Amino acid sequence: MRYLHTMIRVSNLEKSLIFFQILGLREIRRRNSEKGKFTNVHLAAKDDIASAKAVRAPTLELTYNWDPEEYKGGRNFGHLAFEVEDIYAICETLTEIGVVINRPPRDGHMAFVRTPDGVSIELLQKGEKLPKQEPWASMKNSGEW
Repeated sequence: MRYLHTMIRVSNLEKSLIFFQILGLREIRRRNSEKGKFTNVHLAAKDDIASAKAVRAPTLELTYNWDPEEYKGGRNFGHLAFEVEDIYAICETLTEIGVVINRPPRDGHMAFVRTPDGVSIELLQKGEKLPKQEPWASMKNSGEW
């Protein structure tokens, strides 16, 4: 058995692509289905792009259904986790585009945010924790994560 991908449905493909591009994921393949009326976009992390294309390393699949739908997360889904080079810089950039940092990186190691469709994303600092830094160190949690 081999893990292939995680699929999440998105209501706005462009907003979702911007969100995941800020996290460092890149589009490696796209498929439009006229018959099924959907678009699938597979994303891979920078360090996984070569292997994702060669041996089909696990990817994140965004599914955009062309007919409008409202999505709500299921209780059986927790979150996706991504390792990032600089957790503070990513959180700052996400904040600049209006993303709420639900669990700020107070410890320089972990944060939680949500995608434009409400999917919970855990951000983990690559390597050692960064030194505590304001405004993150004193920021309170917001919403659910």
